Amino acid sequence: MALVLHAGSTNKNAFKALIAAEYSGVEVELVKEFEMGVSNKTPEFLKMNPIGKVPVLETPDGPVFESNAIARYVTRVKADNPLYGSSLIEYAHIEQWIDFASMEIDANISRWLYPRWGLVVYLPPAEEAAIAALKRALDALNTHLASNTYLVGHSVTLADIIMTCNLYNGFGRILTKSFTSEFPHVERYFWTLVNQPNFQKILGEVKQVESIPPVQSAKKPSQPKEPAKPKEVKKEAAPPKAEEAAEEEEAPKPKAKNPLDLLPPSKMILDEWKRLYSNTKTNFREVAIKGFWDMFDPEGYSLWFCDYKYNDENTVSFVTLNKVGGFLQRMDLARKYAFGKMLIIGSEPPFKVQGLWLFRGTEIPKFIIDECYDMELYEWKKVDINDEAQKERVSQMIEDCEPFEGEALLDAKCFK
Repeated sequence: MALVLHAGSTNKNAFKALIAAEYSGVEVELVKEFEMGVSNKTPEFLKMNPIGKVPVLETPDGPVFESNAIARYVTRVKADNPLYGSSLIEYAHIEQWIDFASMEIDANISRWLYPRWGLVVYLPPAEEAAIAALKRALDALNTHLASNTYLVGHSVTLADIIMTCNLYNGFGRILTKSFTSEFPHVERYFWTLVNQPNFQKILGEVKQVESIPPVQSAKKPSQPKEPAKPKEVKKEAAPPKAEEAAEEEEAPKPKAKNPLDLLPPSKMILDEWKRLYSNTKTNFREVAIKGFWDMFDPEGYSLWFCDYKYNDENTVSFVTLNKVGGFLQRMDLARKYAFGKMLIIGSEPPFKVQGLWLFRGTEIPKFIIDECYDMELYEWKKVDINDEAQKERVSQMIEDCEPFEGEALLDAKCFK
């Protein structure tokens, strides 16, 4: 009996087993004319998977459901399959990345995508949490792929197949180029894999989505209709329209103000400083730096030095630069309330990452600490503006002074 796979022809979870079959030389037949919502509700299908989910694989020894289990089964059909590595540690690492692909990549893509499709209720805080978790996972994956072509070893394994199928779902539906460009090694990895012949045979031509899908209203369960009542002679009053509208959709509540917007007005206008910084092309110390200190309001703003805790790990220049770039992108939520300079210091590894930040308020805003996980990767020290040495250090960091504290600058990045 040939292996028979029950799933739609565009199901990315079915692709895992089909691609594994191509690499393994195993024959897997995809059921023709499978109709989701119909074929998976038949008594025959429910005997194979009682909850009616796809895919399901029919084997000579009985059915198998759950897509990763199916892909593992297909891989194991071939003895000593290189898709499972060549040693115990490679096998463990393959299983590790399969779990990571499922729990950190696929799960968070789904948490972002499904509410926008209207499959579950859309909640902005939940979406923000899903995006933050996905970025954290992709950042970890990006770091690993900076020095590895594949997830494990030097050739395609089952971990690569499952990871790529999960990324395929994201790249094709919600991960736009502007989003994935933060993770260049993930991009290189994905496009390399989907253009391999065994992947291409199953996936066909892969295109990246151009825009994030708009939010659709979640479908509400239909209410059973009440039995028709006998008509009365007395004319009924028109139902209150406001109540009907409230039942259909609750009026949006006013967005809570950021606590920083409730602070007393400051003489320092952050946008004016950002414009001065951007527009000053010559005599920077005399114009921009002097202007900064003239504007600075220690009652309305605070200055902070930050120093990366793990500088000894910064051994690859472009990885270090990507790390800082990712931090600045994740700080986007603070753009209205902050200005920052990040210096990557040194002419050879390990590189030092140090920064200067201007925040609204006299402390680092709590919402930034809570929302941007990078904050905990740095040591933070408040600038004492009465200390002339610290004040001069601030000026040097703003103007990208080189050498900085006796060392060359690899790069300097600005958040404004």
